Amino acid sequence: MRTLPVDTRPEAEKVLISLLRKSNISKKFAQIRSLSQTSMLLSRRAIARANPDLSEKQINLRFISLHYGQDLEQRVEKYLDRKS
Repeated sequence: MRTLPVDTRPEAEKVLISLLRKSNISKKFAQIRSLSQTSMLLSRRAIARANPDLSEKQINLRFISLHYGQDLEQRVEKYLDRKS
C-alpha cells in the first residue's frame, strides 16, 4: 500500500516516514496543531468567499454548523446572544 502520492520516489518516502517516526511528541503535536489551524482558516475563508454578505459572527456560526452540526451552532448562537 502506498502512503504518499505516486510522484514521490520510494526512497524519499522512506526518509520522510523515518523522520516522522524519530520526531519527538511535541514536534508532532505542533505539526498537527498547525495543520488544524490552517484547515480551519481555509474553511472559514471559503465560507466568507461563498457568502460575502455574512458578518464574522455569521461566518463562525456557519463554520460550526458545517463541521459540528446545527444543534451546536444554535447553542453557541444563543450563548453569544445572551453574552452580549
